Formats: sequence, C-alpha cells, structure tokens
Amino acid sequence: MTKKPTRLFDFPQYQLQEYSQEKCFVYKENNIWKDISTQKYIDQANMASRALLKLGVQPNDKIAVITVNNSYTWHVLDIGILQVGAQNVPLYATLSSKDYAYILTHSDAQYCFVSDDDLLEKVNAVKEQTNLKKVFSFKEFEGDDSWNSFLSLGEDQTLQTAVEQRKQEVKETDLATIIYTSGTTGTPKGVMLSHRNLVQNIFMTADKLDLKSNKKRIISYLPICHIFERASSYHSQYRGFEIYFAESLEKLGDNIREVKPHFLTVVPRLLEKIFDKIIDKGSLLTGVKKALFFWAVNLGEQYKPYKENSAWYYFRLKVAHKLIFSKWQEALGGELEFMLSGSAPLQQRLIRVFSAAGMQIFEGYGMTESAPGGTLNDLRNNGLKIGTVGKALNRIEIKIAQDGEILMKGPNIMMGYYKNEALTRQTIVDGYLHTGDIGELDAEGFLTITDRKKEMFKTSGGKYIAPAALESEFKQSRFIAQIMVIGEGEKMPAALLQLNFDFVYEWAKRHQHSITDITRDEKLIQRIQKEFDFYNQQFGKWEQLKKFEITPDEWTIDGGHLTPTMKMRRKIIKEKYKNLHQKIYNS
Repeated sequence: MTKKPTRLFDFPQYQLQEYSQEKCFVYKENNIWKDISTQKYIDQANMASRALLKLGVQPNDKIAVITVNNSYTWHVLDIGILQVGAQNVPLYATLSSKDYAYILTHSDAQYCFVSDDDLLEKVNAVKEQTNLKKVFSFKEFEGDDSWNSFLSLGEDQTLQTAVEQRKQEVKETDLATIIYTSGTTGTPKGVMLSHRNLVQNIFMTADKLDLKSNKKRIISYLPICHIFERASSYHSQYRGFEIYFAESLEKLGDNIREVKPHFLTVVPRLLEKIFDKIIDKGSLLTGVKKALFFWAVNLGEQYKPYKENSAWYYFRLKVAHKLIFSKWQEALGGELEFMLSGSAPLQQRLIRVFSAAGMQIFEGYGMTESAPGGTLNDLRNNGLKIGTVGKALNRIEIKIAQDGEILMKGPNIMMGYYKNEALTRQTIVDGYLHTGDIGELDAEGFLTITDRKKEMFKTSGGKYIAPAALESEFKQSRFIAQIMVIGEGEKMPAALLQLNFDFVYEWAKRHQHSITDITRDEKLIQRIQKEFDFYNQQFGKWEQLKKFEITPDEWTIDGGHLTPTMKMRRKIIKEKYKNLHQKIYNS
C-alpha cells in the first residue's frame, strides 16, 4: 500500500500511485479545454525545482507568488518550491503597491512570480524597496523573466539528484508556507503553517467527508492564495479528483455548466449572489409560473434534515423538484452533490433552500491560523445541524473560554506569526488557538458562531451589540446586498447598507416609479424602513437598528470595501462613508 503523504509535495506522487489521472488539471486556452496528466504535473514540478536550484534557492528561502486567476502553473511552482525546502508566500492580486512592498520585504522573499503584465509592472515598481532578486511572469514571451525562460533553467536533468536530496531533508514539521492575512484591520500578519498543519487538516477533512470514489470533478475559482481554496486543492489532489480552473469569476456560471462539478467550495457572499440571481429570474415570471416558483422557495425554507418534515412535505417537495428545483440544478451543472461553505457565517435559509433543492450545503468553521478547518457539518451520523458550523474534526479539541471566545487545539494549529513572537504568545496559549470568535457549544458538540470578539461593541448606554447576528438577519431582505452595523460608543446601533441594485430597479419598474438618486429617494427609503421594521422584530429593543443610510456605490474588492474572499473591511467602509456615519448620529 502506498505510504500516506506527510509533506505537501507528497500529494502528487500519492495521486500518481493511487489514482493516476490523465486529467489531473484542466484549463481553458483559446476557448478549448486542455489538460495535463498527473505524470506531467510531477515532471514540470521537478523541472521547476531544478530551475530554483539553478537560481541558487536555498532551504527556507521565501518565494512570493501572485496570480489573478487560478492555474495549473501555480500548482507546478508550488510543488517545485516546496520540494527544495523553500517556502511559498502566496499573495492576493488585489493588494496595493504599499502592501506588496511591505509583505515582500517582511517575508524576506527572494523571488516573485506573477500571472500577468500588470502585476509584473506593479511588483517591479516596488522591487527596489524589497530584497527581491528577480520577478518572473507566468506568461510566455521572449525574455529572461518569462515562465519559459525560468523553466528552461531546469532542463539539466543532472540536478534531479540534488532535488531528491532536498526532498528527503524536508520534515513534516518544517515551515511550508507563510500566508498573510488580507488585513481586514491593521497590518497584514504572516501566518506560518507547517507541512504537518496542512497535511493533517486535509486528512481530517477527508475522513469527515468520507468520499468513496475518485471519479469526481471540482472547479477551482476562489483565490488560490486563500487557505480555504488551497487546502481544497490539496484535498482534491489527495483524493484523485479532476481539477478544472474557472476562466474568471465573471465566467464562473458558464464554466460550471460546462464542467458539471460534483462539489463546490463557496463563500457566503457568492452563494448569496447566486441565490439573488435565481430569485430575480423567478420575479420576472408571471401568473402560475411565478406562483409555483415562490411556492417552491417557501417550501425549501421549511426544509429540515434527516426526514424531520412530514410525508406531505416530501410529496410537495418532489413536485417542487420536478417543476422548479431541477432547473436550479441544471444551472449549477446538474451533477452537484454538495457545497462546502466557509470564511463567514451563512444564512440558514440558504442552507435549507439549496438542500431542499438537492444541493446540500455543509457549513464549516476555521481560519488561516487553523490551516484552515476546525469544524464541519456532515449528513452522516447525525453530524449536521443547520444554524451551527458542525462538530470538531477528529483530533481537534474546541472549548469556550469564560468570555465566550472559541479556543481550538490540534495538529492543524499554526506554528505562529512570522517575526512576531509577542503576538504568537498572545494568540496561542497552552497550545490553544485564541480564535477571536465568540461562540457556543451545545450538548452534542455542535459549535455556533455568534460574532467576532473584536467586532462586538457597546453603545453609550453600555449595551453589547453583536453585528454579525444582525447583519445575517437583515441580509435576507432582497433589497439589501450588504449591510454593516455601526454604533460603537453611540446612543444606538444603526447601519450603512448597499442596496441590491438590480432588485431595487426592478421593484421601481414594477411600481412605475423612477429613481434618480438611490440614496435619497423617499419612496424607496420608506420601503427599506419596512424591511428594517420587519427584521428588527427578531431582536431586543437595545439591539434594533434605529437608523440607516444608503451608500451610493457597490461594495467591491477593487474598491477596498471587501477582502478577496468578500468579507467586509469594516474600518475602510466606515472611513469611506464617514459623512453618512456623521449624518446618522449628528442629525
């Protein structure tokens, strides 16, 4: 039997021996799907390793990698770096020049690889402020900084003996990667993860999911520099799945219909957008068709796992499947078995509706510092409870501190923060990772996240406000795309919100109403107030959102409102709309 991997670069070799694939990676070029085999993947990774040796890369050198879209080239380089005992420092393509200068310097990166000309120009512009020796591009062109030029350095097969020697010297406890947090607040921190941290987490997740067949397709589209997507990719390599690369987020829907994936990793904001588009299409229907559509949605919102609904419910659900939900499945490829959701809290109704539609959602919990998984919902053995993030993975211990903070312990917990021992000591105490999240464990071991410790605040009246719970509830409104609760030190909680523009203009059209200024339109504001009145009923009087202001633009990654995984950057949003903040509390 093949020896189980202990280091990240063991996964391709394990796949070759256990599930050798002709379509290990599949990508689109000139509108045609192309693929590379497991063997070719390994051959190219070895060539990349030899090229790095030719460049003089030493064990523990840091190599930065920045890409706009995911590609097999990233994985080839990743394994190439790890095999020579160096570390991969992946960065988001959306960072500012200032952030690149800081991270590249702080990480001691020796070389940097980028995916396109814009990034090449951006990194070269700050190169003199860093320790970088050279910047390479994944693009193929004439020049000594091209991918072809880099790989050609590894054509000397005699260097493979040195590569094999380096591989033998890498221990599972050695540092594999430094992942810089996306900086929702303050300066990015470099999370150090060992081979063991990631490998063990992948094994624990694989045990939890217990997928029997390797004849599966997945589609890679979330930023590969984010630990959620990266760990998912290693898991897919370990299980021998075919990995397809989406062309871009804009083409994701088309790619999903082409690829017909069996699983999807999702972040809540993306799933919310998918659901909003489905609902928008349903709103355009008329008569009986429209009535049936929303009947099915309402039925889905009542879904409970483990056949807890009545026989009459399942009879109606069968009808809803045939008439409505089958079309949803087709829109997501038609073969989707389940989706894994992480990164932020997910609305319960989305879990219920998609599960009722035959596309189960397993919500989990983790963070970069936990490599990444800590808990996961799963249908087997009564391991799913909607409204929670599941039970702890095997070999992970979770407990709740006196102040409600979630503490986590296990082989997945990071080595620490790069060049920041003081913060490491504050974050990992007696082996327990202090997550910064507030939560509750029930008698069965299911974990519920209630808020971020740092995001909770007190009003001037001394009442605690948990923004995440309010935001999750209010985002169920079709009028609201994004909402951020404010009010720290103020007399009352309030909100800044970005409307769902498509739905709002459709609503205006249906009511024969013309909107000239979406932030000031009285009829619209009165309608939004009705939404606030409805959702406020779920909360105590001290928590209820008393006022709101509408922001004029969309909250985006490029605009700085959101992180690359679509979490709100609260500090930046508050600063961008400080005039609206003042209007709420000074009027």
